Amino acid sequence: MGRVPPVPASEAGVLGRLAYRLAERRFGAMPEPFAVARHHRKLFWAGLLAEFGFEKASTTLPRNVREIAVYRAATQVGCSWCVDFGTMLQRLEGLDVERLRHIDDYRTSPRYDDAERLAIGYADAMSATPMTVTDEQVAELERRFGRAGLIELTTSIALENMRGRSNHALGLTDQGFDAACRLRPAAGRAR
Repeated sequence: MGRVPPVPASEAGVLGRLAYRLAERRFGAMPEPFAVARHHRKLFWAGLLAEFGFEKASTTLPRNVREIAVYRAATQVGCSWCVDFGTMLQRLEGLDVERLRHIDDYRTSPRYDDAERLAIGYADAMSATPMTVTDEQVAELERRFGRAGLIELTTSIALENMRGRSNHALGLTDQGFDAACRLRPAAGRAR
């Protein structure tokens, strides 16, 4: 359990219980960050609406490119919950989750294509403190994905940084959504 306990369904209110049931139906279990967010009911609903809206609006990039960048951001900020959940989402989308074990080798691994390498590198640069994004990197991403794709990728990585840093700060760790892949600290980074 994290630093803040989840709000149990019995205390979530009628609409909260409905949201919990829908999440359980979709994901097989109630995502703990959702239940922790229920302590602030207005932000709970704002977060759910924002996540739903972002999911529906994210249609420019190929799913594999967006998902691998989000996954990389989760590993870079040290959010084992996000890695666990993200692995499950990729598996459910039919993406190759075995290659996630080799993400640190993305620059040279044949498991990743050029578009994915660009996205992973951008996730690394955006997730670094301080950020290390360059003008050349942004220009190359815009050439590859178009301006809308660049914005979608940037927003995806930024949202994952927010999710991951929030979950990490609240002590939320992997929940067992996908035991196939566990967070390993990035090379040279203490956990």
